[in-house]
Amino acid sequence: MPGYPQSILSLSRDVVAMQIPSGERIALPSKTLVRITQTLGGNFTVEVPSLGGLFRIEGKDADALGVEVPEEAKKAAEATASADTSTAEGVEKAVWEQLKTVFDPEIPINIVELGLVYNMEVKPVPNGFRIEVKMTLTAPGCGMGAAIADDAKRKIESVPGVVETDVELVWEPVWGPNMMSEAAKLTLGFM
Repeated sequence: MPGYPQSILSLSRDVVAMQIPSGERIALPSKTLVRITQTLGGNFTVEVPSLGGLFRIEGKDADALGVEVPEEAKKAAEATASADTSTAEGVEKAVWEQLKTVFDPEIPINIVELGLVYNMEVKPVPNGFRIEVKMTLTAPGCGMGAAIADDAKRKIESVPGVVETDVELVWEPVWGPNMMSEAAKLTLGFM
């Protein structure tokens, strides 16, 4: 993986991580040995040999891993900061850019390209904008569902001018591979 070591790292401080695929939050203590397996959406997926599983560590905790915040997280923050968020159109563009940094940690494609975002609306409210998103998951029983929706909500709330956010998980229509972008289908071998 470019930019990050493949060797075992020792956490320099305690970190709250999310277990994959259950979505359960677990405190990993300082000195826990981990190996970064991938970075997606500005977060790290790490293998924890002592626990025999995978966990997601947020980009804001990169220092605990002894690495820098992922480049894609920096780029998304820069794009959001430079967007004209004084208009609904500018906010909409910035929100879509943020949603493209949200991943199911088990699938290396963002939720927009996967076709999981069914609808996104920008509504003017006093002092800013309300964002309403309807999204789904690739499978209703996905343990990471609440975590993915929460990640989307946090990233939307990072957009200047957004003062209210509602991310709703819906199950109609049922998601299928035909909803993915051509690029996502190609990456996942559906073409």
